Amino acid sequence: MSRQTMIAALVGNPNAGKSALFNALTGARQKIANYPGVTVERKSGRMLLPSGEPVELVDLPGSYSLNPSSPDEAVTRDVILGRMAGQAQPDVLVIVLDASNLEQHLVFAQEIIELGRPVVVALNMVDLAERDGLVIDPAALSSALGVPVFPTVAVRRRGIAELTAAVAALRDAQADDAPAHRPHVTAPERRMLARQMARGAILSETAQHRIHAQLDRVFLHPWFGPPVLLALLFVVFQAVFSWAKPLQDALDAGASSLGDVVRGALPASLLRDFLTDGVIAGVGSVVVFLPQILILFFFILTMEATGYMARAAFLMDRAMAGVGLSGRSFIPLLSSFACAVPGIMATRSITDPKDRLTTILIAPLMTCSARLPVYTVIIAAFVPNTQVLPGVGQQGLVLFGLYVLGVLGAMGAALLLRRTVTKGEASGFIMEMPKYQLPTVKDLALGLWQRAYVFLRRAGTMILGVTVVLWLLLNLPRAENPQDQVNASIAGHIANGLAVVIEPIGFNRDIALALIPAMAAREVAVSALATTYAVGQSDDAAQGQALGEQLKAHWSLATALAFLAWFVFAPQCMSTIAVTRRETNGWTWPAFMLAYLFGLAYVAAGVTYWTAVAFGLG
Repeated sequence: MSRQTMIAALVGNPNAGKSALFNALTGARQKIANYPGVTVERKSGRMLLPSGEPVELVDLPGSYSLNPSSPDEAVTRDVILGRMAGQAQPDVLVIVLDASNLEQHLVFAQEIIELGRPVVVALNMVDLAERDGLVIDPAALSSALGVPVFPTVAVRRRGIAELTAAVAALRDAQADDAPAHRPHVTAPERRMLARQMARGAILSETAQHRIHAQLDRVFLHPWFGPPVLLALLFVVFQAVFSWAKPLQDALDAGASSLGDVVRGALPASLLRDFLTDGVIAGVGSVVVFLPQILILFFFILTMEATGYMARAAFLMDRAMAGVGLSGRSFIPLLSSFACAVPGIMATRSITDPKDRLTTILIAPLMTCSARLPVYTVIIAAFVPNTQVLPGVGQQGLVLFGLYVLGVLGAMGAALLLRRTVTKGEASGFIMEMPKYQLPTVKDLALGLWQRAYVFLRRAGTMILGVTVVLWLLLNLPRAENPQDQVNASIAGHIANGLAVVIEPIGFNRDIALALIPAMAAREVAVSALATTYAVGQSDDAAQGQALGEQLKAHWSLATALAFLAWFVFAPQCMSTIAVTRRETNGWTWPAFMLAYLFGLAYVAAGVTYWTAVAFGLG
């Protein structure tokens, strides 16, 4: 070796335990900086060989391939190949493998070994592999790879002495003793070889580990996996209606009883109308959907905790590649099922700018939890609660169809955007599958409590505020005849102007009154409708008719279907627009998002309405 101080580098997939191994090898002798010209962190330290000789150890960013798809992977490649300015090429490469995920990690390991550089392998986290029932033979793995392999447990410093001794042996070896370049093989061939090596190195595995492998053969199968995912989602939306009904009825009865108490305690006045029609009818009409939202999140949290959600991401990666997106877009889009705001913020992990922009622009099309109150009140009012098949209700089937329509709309929009304004090639994506495990009751309860708190806080702040403003606009100025109040109000005059625009797609003035405040948050549409139909009614009528009954009295089925189609596509959430502006550093793309989504919603609602009318549903 020509340099006086030897340089070694830790290289491997993300989550292989490189950082823990780096800490065990260097202790407090570390320094952190950035590589020249990039924001990628450079971590280096001093490792001591058994002879006391110091070695500079560099912890390279986690990578899946020498064909980079991110700045981190580009840095790893450049350092290994000696192309990084300000960083000398390492003399020895220490490949770190996760013993519990051996097959996946061996793919990249083969690519490194093919370079013909001095290599030693640290088979890390063998204790976790053994805990999971997997016992691996390092000698068999060493024979298959053709390089030394040493088992390590970095956090307990097991195998550290043997590993440093192996690095010292490579330091003492002559240059002509270094491994020669291996024949190049393709990526599919590497994956097949990795599977063979992993199977050959496994001495024993428990029945539980074999069961997990068999589950993956089903859940990740290109033909069996997607139907399993669709069936699971279908069960979720059936449960949203069937399981939530008793609790929803109880909350609805509680809100009605509270309104009756207020009516009985206060004389007829503007204050009483404000409390009953504005606050209780408006906010209460949204709060009753809390059980359905909690049931939806119960399934989402369970799928995340068991490890199935990552499998769903893997399955969706194939579909997303067909519309020009990579699997990196799946997690942000998945987050958008809860709320588009964190989903858009999660796109920061997408390295390709065109890929990231496309994901931001289609995130609002994923059916967020704020749409659920709108969907369920319309479905409950207009779709009969009949059984299509044993255990399959018609209402749940329609809700499932709306979620599928949102996903299909997002994929279609992505396909069009990637061929026009965000044109570009899809980048590759690799992800590791977490282990299967049973969710804990404590974690599920905590997750549901957090989401209930967020929903109720939203109902008690934003929804309450918007509902109060709408009630004031509906009640000022006061009309002599209570039945003419909506027509005489400020909100009524505004809605009459908007109704001219939306009348061609089957919407009426009442819907116009709901769409305006729903710009603050989608679920406000429900409270807005409840407040609108409560204003101008007598107390007996207000007590006797639920919102669903009022909708059936004022809307046709064609209008209801058009309203659902509108909410599948319309970007009615100012928080989403605000975060899009922040993430894109300007108003150009938020304005584009508003224009194309409102245009899409208008067309979808119009097509739905006139198609329904043609079939006699108007």
